Amino acid sequence: MIPKSSIYMDYAAATPLDPRVLKSMQPWLTKHYGNPSSIHQFGQTARKAIDEARLKCLELLGAFSVHEIVFTGSGTESCNMAIFGAAFARAPKGKHLVVSALEHPAVLEPARYLRDNFGFELTEVLPNRDGIIELDAIEKALRPDTILISVMLVNNEIGTIQPVAAIAKLARERGILMHTDACQAPGFVDIRVDTLGVDLLSLNGSKIYGPKGTGLLYVREGVQITPLVHGGGQEFRMRGGTENPALIVGFAKALELVLKDAKKEAARLAKLRDQLQSALLALPGITLNGSHENRAENNLNIHVPGHLGETLVMRLDLDGLAASSGSACSSGKTEPSSVLLALGQSKQEALESLRLTLGRFTKPADIKQALKILKKILLSQ
Repeated sequence: MIPKSSIYMDYAAATPLDPRVLKSMQPWLTKHYGNPSSIHQFGQTARKAIDEARLKCLELLGAFSVHEIVFTGSGTESCNMAIFGAAFARAPKGKHLVVSALEHPAVLEPARYLRDNFGFELTEVLPNRDGIIELDAIEKALRPDTILISVMLVNNEIGTIQPVAAIAKLARERGILMHTDACQAPGFVDIRVDTLGVDLLSLNGSKIYGPKGTGLLYVREGVQITPLVHGGGQEFRMRGGTENPALIVGFAKALELVLKDAKKEAARLAKLRDQLQSALLALPGITLNGSHENRAENNLNIHVPGHLGETLVMRLDLDGLAASSGSACSSGKTEPSSVLLALGQSKQEALESLRLTLGRFTKPADIKQALKILKKILLSQ
């Protein structure tokens, strides 16, 4: 049974649905049920809602055309569509892909699948000790037949912020497509595509206080990618299947809200995170995973020697604190974090990690209570 006083510090895994987002979705869950592809008034009412949501996302992302905004079913689908779609479309020009070793499985797995099953070649670029992918390392990995680079904007495990704009500039100069997984970035890093200069950008509704089962892929005007889902030609023939107006409206509202007060909220979370960090790093043996400075304001990932991360997460949960030992998409596995291994940690060290991520509903009292729980367990040996 979950304790009544349970404190949630796993916002990087999933965010709660903001009540304002739910309110925006409710008419499309009950009253307006028409198929957006139907030409009657029921369908056209739904179509109008999707069109307005798409226009809102276009403006928030600094995109050029509504055709650049493709709604999907998740961040994973958005990343898969970018990697598979770009690789298959550009295969006649070359079959070499470059990704960072820090990528989420939503990028790494399709890239490796292309390597193992379709004859593509893959270079996985290692970060420096702070978890940053350096521009020089990317440049050294490029070849004449490189067709795609993918580097995430904010890492989901250690929160490091990558120099995506600089990498995108390099890619543009070489005629290479640039994709970034920006699912963890909204509210912490500028995600405007006109600033980043990327060709493809993935987002996820469940990371921005929106509904689960929603995502977005930005595809720059003029960039050709091969669709993965064929059918009725929805989403500009990029993704077949009847659209869900409620989820799309909710996604757009969530993105609007998370960007509205981003600087103020990031500063608030940084203050709370730093309080938590200072107290934990003062404990014997505890060290920080990743960069001290170049990191999203809500993220704290620590090495806790002598404590297996998965076991520690379960002990914390019993005492009323929800945390994580790495990517939620890897839950249930006992394998060490590929991100921490890429930083040069041993398998044992990589298993001894704890991720605490804060969010919109984290309060100062939560920090105080979390520290009480953490100290009780970490100092009990």
